[in-house]
Amino acid sequence: MTGLLNLDARWRRFNDPDYACPCGGRTFSGIFDIGFEEPDDWPFGRRSDEMLIVGEDKLSSELCRLGDRRFLRCVIALPVRGSDDERFFLAPWAEVSQGDFYAYLDGSTEDGEPVTGLSATVANELPGFPGSAHGTLKPGTGLERPRLAVADGALARACTEGISFDELLDIYAASGQDIRPHLTGG
Repeated sequence: MTGLLNLDARWRRFNDPDYACPCGGRTFSGIFDIGFEEPDDWPFGRRSDEMLIVGEDKLSSELCRLGDRRFLRCVIALPVRGSDDERFFLAPWAEVSQGDFYAYLDGSTEDGEPVTGLSATVANELPGFPGSAHGTLKPGTGLERPRLAVADGALARACTEGISFDELLDIYAASGQDIRPHLTGG
C-alpha cells in the first residue's frame, strides 16, 4: 500500500486480515461492496432460489419484471480517494423501459444488436445518497453486470471525484454496518 490512506491507522487496520478488533475480535480484509437483492418496490419478499415467480412477476439475481416495469441489476463504481486505485461498488437495481429491457436481453445473445447504453433510474435507496439517481446503463462484457454512469448530483460527483475513507465508513454505517468503532484500535 503506497497511497496516502496508508498514513491512516484505521485504513491499515481495515485492510489487515490479521488485525482483530479488541472489543470483539472482528476482522476485516478491505473494501466490501453493498448489493441489493431486489428493487425497493418489489413487494413479494426475498428470492430464495434462482428465481421467485409470483403470477406474472419474476425476480432473478439479475433481472426483474414487476407488472409493466422492468429492472436490471447494475453496479456503480466509486473510487476511494487516497487509495491505490481502490473502488467501492454499489450493486443496486436500475429501472429501464420495457423496450430497452428486451433490447438489452436480445443484445446479450446472438439474436439482437448489441446495446451500448440505456436510460435508467436507480430503483433502490442508496445509503449515503438519498433521492433518486438517473443515468446511462452501459452493458458489461461477458458475465459483468452493466455499469451505471450517473448523470448528476452527489452520486455523480462521487463517481468522478471519488469518496474519502470517512465517507465510505459513513456509507457502511448508513447501510446498517457501522464498523467505525472496530477500527479505532483500542
